[in-house]
Amino acid sequence: MREVGEITVTLEEEEEETGYLINSRERPDSHSDSSKSPSEEPDPETPKPVRRHHCSKCNKSFKLSLNLKEHERKHTGRKPFHCSQCGKRFSRSQNLKKHSRIHTGEKPYHCSHCGKNFRLLDKLKEHERTHTGEKPYHCSLCGKSFSQLANQKEHERKHTEEKPFQCSQCGKRFSRSQNLKIHQRTHAREKTYLCSQCGKCFTQLWSLNKHNRIHTGEKPYHCSHCGKSFGLLGNLKEHERKHTGEKPFQCSHCGKRFTRLQQLKSHERTHTGEKPYHCLQCEKSFAQLASLNNHKRIHTGETPYPCAHCEKRFSRPQELKSHERTHTGEKPYHCSQCKRSFSLLGSLNKHNRIHTGEKPYHCAHCGKTFSRSQDLKSHERTHTGEKPYPCAHCGKTFSRSQDLKSHERTHTGEKPYHCSLCGKDFSHLGSLNKHKKAMHS
Repeated sequence: MREVGEITVTLEEEEEETGYLINSRERPDSHSDSSKSPSEEPDPETPKPVRRHHCSKCNKSFKLSLNLKEHERKHTGRKPFHCSQCGKRFSRSQNLKKHSRIHTGEKPYHCSHCGKNFRLLDKLKEHERTHTGEKPYHCSLCGKSFSQLANQKEHERKHTEEKPFQCSQCGKRFSRSQNLKIHQRTHAREKTYLCSQCGKCFTQLWSLNKHNRIHTGEKPYHCSHCGKSFGLLGNLKEHERKHTGEKPFQCSHCGKRFTRLQQLKSHERTHTGEKPYHCLQCEKSFAQLASLNNHKRIHTGETPYPCAHCEKRFSRPQELKSHERTHTGEKPYHCSQCKRSFSLLGSLNKHNRIHTGEKPYHCAHCGKTFSRSQDLKSHERTHTGEKPYPCAHCGKTFSRSQDLKSHERTHTGEKPYHCSLCGKDFSHLGSLNKHKKAMHS
């Protein structure tokens, strides 16, 4: 599909239109038959010359007068077709028909793979490539292939360093339209639309309308699969991918696909090593905002997640879930290779790397690879010298939480490891193993 201003022309329609074009030099000569005598019969096998309709502005010609009229609107800017719902105007009736589906919700194009419906044919074709893996668009500079034309163009700008999107306020240029939009918000100091409920201000009316749904509870977008409702269209689209299995966001480094853009951005940092979230207490950096928030609790000592079984508290929800399964014994995640079960999905994923040999975590200092993020973090502290775990009894610091726990037993006297043969207790697992070898082997 190609957009020209507000005029949208589909590829099929464009081909139909250009099919009627002829060069002015190819027009039938009105005097070519003047030498024939009036009595000469026309040859029935010879096709009659087709009358052409010529544009007075650019000399293009068309087979049908209807096509000429449509074409002339490109010159005049006339838009005779208007939407009765919102008043938007169009130069072609086909474009009005497509636009009307925004209001009616009609989605006449169906994916044969997953059943998802689409308003426009070209959007269906784009979507189907997520199933077929087809990548018809190739970078002319490095040969890399893409499923979407927009992605190919965006990629090629990395080679050319072209920045076609310019800020009208300060002239700064960007390679991506999204980056320009983000930048333009820095200029939008005047906030003209005020929320009557909480006083928050917005630069756009539609932003205020979206925000108001927080107060009203309005959820106008409904899932066609399960009926669940959402306040934002983006949240509905995200949710529907759970039903369709669609993963439209692809990593340009390894090809892995994701259902959400945030997941892709988070994943890409495992390749780039980018850590944009910084702790103000110790200047440690993180790739994920959630990881930074979890880390901050080391400094604050905050434990907002209580266990309903034993009243133990945790700084992270994952730790609480993991702990609660020690009470319930639940292990819902099963390894398909060795049938071992796990209480957490993350534990299963880590375990699977034993079978696959995958080591996706790379040390930025020495390049060493690890199968678990915890192992990478522990390793990196050998480079940085960081010791974030302080002992509450004597203040000694440690680079690993396991080492801190082990040390604290010298203060508490706790001995959690029991010899099943003689009943003797030990504060460290290593001490128990040594005991067994020395006394019972």
